[in-house]
Amino acid sequence: MPQDPQNLKVLLIGGGGREHAIAWKLAESPLVSHVFCAPGNAGTAHEPFVTNLDTVAEERPFDPKNPQDVLLLARRLKADLVVVGPEDPLAAGVTDVLTEAGLRVFGPTRSAARLESSKSFAKAFMSRHRIPTARFEVAETPQSAISAVNRFGTPVVVKADGLAAGKGVTVAPDRSAAELSIHEAMEESAFGEAGRRVVIEEYLEGQEVSVLGITDGDTVLPFPPAQDHKRVFSGDSGPNTGGMGAYCPAPVLGPAGQDFVRSHVLEPTIRAMAAEGAPFRGVLYAGLMLTRDGPRVLEFNCRFGDPETQVILPLLNDDLAELMMAVAAGSGLRRRARARDRDRGLDLSPRSAVCVVMASGGYPGRYETGKVIDGLEVASVRSGVKIFHAGTKVTGRGRVVTSGGRVLNVVATAPTLAAAVKEAYKAVALIRFEGAHFRTDIAARALSGSGG
Repeated sequence: MPQDPQNLKVLLIGGGGREHAIAWKLAESPLVSHVFCAPGNAGTAHEPFVTNLDTVAEERPFDPKNPQDVLLLARRLKADLVVVGPEDPLAAGVTDVLTEAGLRVFGPTRSAARLESSKSFAKAFMSRHRIPTARFEVAETPQSAISAVNRFGTPVVVKADGLAAGKGVTVAPDRSAAELSIHEAMEESAFGEAGRRVVIEEYLEGQEVSVLGITDGDTVLPFPPAQDHKRVFSGDSGPNTGGMGAYCPAPVLGPAGQDFVRSHVLEPTIRAMAAEGAPFRGVLYAGLMLTRDGPRVLEFNCRFGDPETQVILPLLNDDLAELMMAVAAGSGLRRRARARDRDRGLDLSPRSAVCVVMASGGYPGRYETGKVIDGLEVASVRSGVKIFHAGTKVTGRGRVVTSGGRVLNVVATAPTLAAAVKEAYKAVALIRFEGAHFRTDIAARALSGSGG
């Protein structure tokens, strides 16, 4: 434990919208004295009690995927807790190296993170432990992948086995589209090493929803269900992206469905990972399809989702730093519940939250950066609005400019979903940068009644 549990120094790895939301929530905690973001962005740079860091010793550029860089930085800062935001450092074994060095880490080990870093591992794991998911085959060659497509028929889903920044999944409506996606992944290396092996999966019909649970490897405390919007354009058209917006809670998954996901997906997964010698600590994210036969797991992620985090954390009344320290300690969530004389899970606001992603022109394809962003100050002061930065940086002249595909996450919270949507888009209308585009239908399905 740190010398002073009321004066925690936290090192947060990452620089996207998810990390801005985590940094903001951690900095609110009375337990935390300072949050160091590596590398952070223009938004975290302006948060109280938050500092961005992009170098390690001797001004060498910081590499978040290099466990030794993270260890060196954590030791230099004398960090009491290291929080790993993105998936790549987890897959690289950052948690393992820091834990072996005696540091407290929020995030699963490399072995546990295979639930996300290898879709073939995750599918085989779910099959072994009877966790509800789609039928699948793993293909090592283009020929075997096409043979699997022939057996499944179309539409069919083609997934790169490894990490592909949320872009390695193709829902192929016909055989030619399936063959093209296999060719691009396995022969043209569109996703690098991640696409050397593919998973061919039966197509499931229904609505998608995300359920995230924070876990210490023993107890799982789920967040409310959230719904992401993956397609780049309104009406769910265009290619997949890292996420163009989200809202929470999603009415499409009611209390009975949430109980099912907890008892048939999250808890069995945690028990089975422990039984297989890879205890899971951190956030387990279940991406689900709500089929006629009930929820089915589409994928697991092993960290907070992006942009789901941006709508989940504003609804969390609990102290995030306290939760993360309990997880890092191992088996701390159950003790925490007993100490507070309650076992009802997380303390959550009854409000709704909506996130609208503003992206660079051309995203998710090629896009230009360095575009000046105007209107941030006036949008930020609106009641119930919080703007989480993703692809931004500050120039030498102090201007905030674009530096990535997904640039800003405009989040509004309100007593109702309709009010949150209205306030989010009012704030979006106040922000300008060249080429900016965004979806105009975030949460529209839920508001129309077709999402619940």
